[in-house]
Amino acid sequence: MKIARIAVPVMVAAAVAATPAPAAAAEFEGTVVSVNRDNRTFRLHDCERGTKRIRVNRNTRWERIDGFRGLRAGMRNVESVVVRRNGRWVAREVEISGGGGEHSCDDD
Repeated sequence: MKIARIAVPVMVAAAVAATPAPAAAAEFEGTVVSVNRDNRTFRLHDCERGTKRIRVNRNTRWERIDGFRGLRAGMRNVESVVVRRNGRWVAREVEISGGGGEHSCDDD
């Protein structure tokens, strides 16, 4: 009996420790460089972090943009909250920034 009581908490603790931690979100803001509709990706130039290729999926939430079809090269002040999955940036949310952010680029 005592062995069973000790073994169960140890097994639960081991299972919890083995689960991967959720990926931390990052945020990029800048100008859309290009849009690849076939691969459902776009490139966003963030003056502080460089140009990033971002993938969108059916779970991506859009604000003030008419979905992926409304995204165009040259759009400014586009903000994307992304997570890293399988070596790729995947967008959780894409929106036109309302300004007031902490990015201060001379060209945006």
